[in-house]
Amino acid sequence: MAGTAIVVCAGGPARAPLPDVPDDTLVIAADAGILEAERLGLRVDLLVGDLDSAPEDAIARAPRIERHPVDKDASDLELAVAAAVAADARRIVVVGGDGGRLDHLLGNAFLLGSDRWARVEMDAVLGDARIWVVRDERTIDGRRGELLSLYAVGGPAQGVTTEGLRWALTDGALLPGSSLGLSNEFVDPRATVRVRNGVVLAIRPGAEAT
Repeated sequence: MAGTAIVVCAGGPARAPLPDVPDDTLVIAADAGILEAERLGLRVDLLVGDLDSAPEDAIARAPRIERHPVDKDASDLELAVAAAVAADARRIVVVGGDGGRLDHLLGNAFLLGSDRWARVEMDAVLGDARIWVVRDERTIDGRRGELLSLYAVGGPAQGVTTEGLRWALTDGALLPGSSLGLSNEFVDPRATVRVRNGVVLAIRPGAEAT
């Protein structure tokens, strides 16, 4: 059983500092994400994917491997997150870059809000950005003046209420594709986002983790 799992994917370096995680955190690399994990000084416990992009010497360093066929119906990141859930992780932090293909980056962001992980607390560090998946309620640290954008994923988010942000929502609605939640701003060092129904991605772009 793993209380916390870090899932590392590829796509360039993660430049924002990682959040604090316990020493016994399970570290899972998604294919070439093993190189990013090693760059970050993380000890990989499990390598997952079709392994079409991880170098052979890196594969040889992995203590455990879960190999999938190249022709598959899920991305390497999705398979790695599923492995973390199968290990009973209650919190998952996805770590990776914001470079490479735009479709990969968007797919990774949307994946975070999947209903498959509804019972798991999900965070991410992608490049310079920190992402929190908000179901029910999350508390988000930042600095006064830093930006925080809120996006509904997978359908409308209803009953959205915020505290600690410049433009407050009170029992409001966020629709997929709407820019209503774009570029809000911290007025306190800690913000709270509540959602009655639906899922919201809270994205702090280009900011150092606090």
